Amino acid sequence: MRAQVLNAFNTPYELTTRPLPSPPTGHDVLIRVHAASYCHTDDVYASGAMGKTLPLVPCHEFAGTVVSLGTDAQTSTDLEIGSRVGVPGRAYHPCGHCNECLNGEDQIGYSVYCPKAGNNGITRDGGFQEFAIVDSRQVVPMPDELGFVETAPLMCAGLTVFAALKRCNLEVGDTVGIVGCGGGLGHLGVQYAIEMGYSVVGIDNADAPLRLAESCLKAKHSSGSHIFDARTTDAEAVLTILPAPKRIPLPSERGLPAVLILPESQAAFSFGMSLLRPHGKCVVVSFPEEGFHVSAKDLVFKDVEIVGSLVGSNRCAREMLQLTARTNVRANVRTWSLEALNELVEAYKKGEGGKLVVDLEASGLGELSGR
Repeated sequence: MRAQVLNAFNTPYELTTRPLPSPPTGHDVLIRVHAASYCHTDDVYASGAMGKTLPLVPCHEFAGTVVSLGTDAQTSTDLEIGSRVGVPGRAYHPCGHCNECLNGEDQIGYSVYCPKAGNNGITRDGGFQEFAIVDSRQVVPMPDELGFVETAPLMCAGLTVFAALKRCNLEVGDTVGIVGCGGGLGHLGVQYAIEMGYSVVGIDNADAPLRLAESCLKAKHSSGSHIFDARTTDAEAVLTILPAPKRIPLPSERGLPAVLILPESQAAFSFGMSLLRPHGKCVVVSFPEEGFHVSAKDLVFKDVEIVGSLVGSNRCAREMLQLTARTNVRANVRTWSLEALNELVEAYKKGEGGKLVVDLEASGLGELSGR
């Protein structure tokens, strides 16, 4: 089979022919990968800023069909040969007995937050190859309404921003701020937020992402939502433009109940914090190596709550896919063949927003009995 391998940090991927993975055992399943999406984490990993596993086949958001199943997967899941599944990166082989695995969010003995679990595309080979071994407990059945290229970006970008929105604990009719609204996560977050009954205040600072976010609003016909260019409009101006609530608040009471911080920049974080009203919630998704500077005044005098959100549970992923299937939430996608992965990476570095996906069906899939 063909695979794109990262053999050294800060170098291009190398297209390689590899043997097929060994037949799956236990909870594992072998899937034929049909689509594999490129994530910001792939770029960070390739730079050497996280992880040490080399050589590695990256990609932790992909989709495919089940080819064979381990014994436990056959008896404990409804998967079968030919099942169409999305594959999030977390969590491969959780320990089964830590507090996370026993918390009951997913099935007992499994948690995407298990500190001992592996991650496809980060600690072990992921989706930039024709066939991959995954844990049957981490996969998500694909609704008939979704194709592989549509599903792959949802397995990290979609799931992460959907889970972050749920962490906001908003009520229908509330407004959420999304800083980085035109990126891979952001433009999906705009769509999910509106489908969840919220209005959106989107912030970005580049032409192409701003256009993408605006197009998402237009498609959703959300008249109460707004997109702002951070280069020309500061947080104070955003708050004055927004419609005032029925009870006119004091100037110090203005603001949003929650914001998502998606970019890895202090400026983005500070902008988002400035949008929050007293007792608001800041949900941080990004993880810059140098961290963020937090104002003690925001924490103490505004009583702002700051929480992190890594990824959603398997249960959350299923809820997210079902909502996607019922609506027209879709990632803005551009596709490349497996052979052209390095060209995809160059396009990613231009920062034009949306999601970039390897479509392996455009590459000529190898047969299971073949290479």
